Amino acid sequence: MADDLQALEDWVQPLIAQLDRKARRQLARKVALELRRSQRERIKAQRNPNGSPYEPRKPQHRTQQGAIRRRAMFSKIRTAKYLKAKGSAEAAEVGFTGHVARIADIHQKGRRAMVDRDGPRIRYPERRLIGYTAEDRERVMESVLQHLDTL
Repeated sequence: MADDLQALEDWVQPLIAQLDRKARRQLARKVALELRRSQRERIKAQRNPNGSPYEPRKPQHRTQQGAIRRRAMFSKIRTAKYLKAKGSAEAAEVGFTGHVARIADIHQKGRRAMVDRDGPRIRYPERRLIGYTAEDRERVMESVLQHLDTL
């Protein structure tokens, strides 16, 4: 993945070096929004960047009211309120904010965390919420070329 990012950076660097600061910021914002859209769709499909499905939740043995509903995982954190896209003249960023960033980090890296405040610590399976795919690379390349065409 790092090689793909480096190759993309090497390809795009000479092209955007010719742009002024405002145009670079507009391009970065456009790319960030496009990447956020693709990340949101991939999270909605419950897929890792390599195409494998997320590991499903463990079965719950709750029968009382308030039990975990069997909806798709991460349905709220993929909204624009939590999944932010930011573009500046230097970079385009996509990531989570606030308390959700901690939850996303636990799932992204498969870390241990407490279920409740006084609950047990369990290891969550690795579920790559943010990642870079070959389709994302193509989208970025198309966005850059389209932006340069309009200038």
